[in-house]
Amino acid sequence: MATGLKLEAIVLAAGLGRRFGGGKLTADLPGGRLIDRSLVSALAAPARSVIVVVGADPAVAKVAYAVGARVVQAENYAAGLSASLKAGIEALPGDCDGAYIFLGDMPRIPHSILEPMAQALDEGAFAVAPVFHGQRGHPVLFSRALFSELLALEGDKGAGALLDGLGEGLVTIAAPDDGVLFDVDFRNQ
Repeated sequence: MATGLKLEAIVLAAGLGRRFGGGKLTADLPGGRLIDRSLVSALAAPARSVIVVVGADPAVAKVAYAVGARVVQAENYAAGLSASLKAGIEALPGDCDGAYIFLGDMPRIPHSILEPMAQALDEGAFAVAPVFHGQRGHPVLFSRALFSELLALEGDKGAGALLDGLGEGLVTIAAPDDGVLFDVDFRNQ
């Protein structure tokens, strides 16, 4: 890690995948299982470890264990994205300076953005997000200073409103392609 920050990576992989018909993250798709590809991205981050938040699909935990990730169960995963996010934040080590939040259904994250994101956090950003053609994407890197606000989120929404309110505290990094926006919701994507 070039920055000296103590960073972690969290992969949110607890969802039901309703629009997909269930079993989304471990389904065999062209290019492989979604969770495998998401884990490769998380493992490429300049982080000390990877935490995978699981819930609906027990097979996700097996995949996560196989790559040495720490698995955390989101007991109330059916309550939505905020429940998974909270479970991941609560599982972070006490000395963590920041955490990347990856989504388990985003298989094409360009690894080249991960180190510049860490550098921006080291330079004082509260949060760092990639952008492609003016649209903010994932993963997002949050400073420890925002963990309490992340823990206060409710419902099936992420931290978009929190990021919108950061002003200059949110730094964006240009992404080389739309992998920071691309997620899989349906089987025929």
